[in-house]
Amino acid sequence: MVAEEQQQVVFRAIADPTRREILALLRSGRHTVGELAANFRTSRPAISKHLRLLRSAGLVVTHQHGAARICELNAKPLRAINDWLREYEELWSASLRDLKRYVEKGR
Repeated sequence: MVAEEQQQVVFRAIADPTRREILALLRSGRHTVGELAANFRTSRPAISKHLRLLRSAGLVVTHQHGAARICELNAKPLRAINDWLREYEELWSASLRDLKRYVEKGR
């Protein structure tokens, strides 16, 4: 997958608040699909659908352990998002410096 395509897939994956919450839960460690689903009002099949999308984006890795499917966070694809945001960080920093100068001149 081309880097730009991967970036688009990751952006799509993190656009949904439920998927972001799943990633937040996985930051604390591995969880079964059932454990993850217990944190939401939506159905287990709906959570499974979110997990499939997160897996396709490379953000979640699953392992079968007996009858349980264990989910684990893979944060590496988020680097593409971080790289994209860094470009805007420079713009924000410059804008804030300009605002600070403007406010300080007004005193």
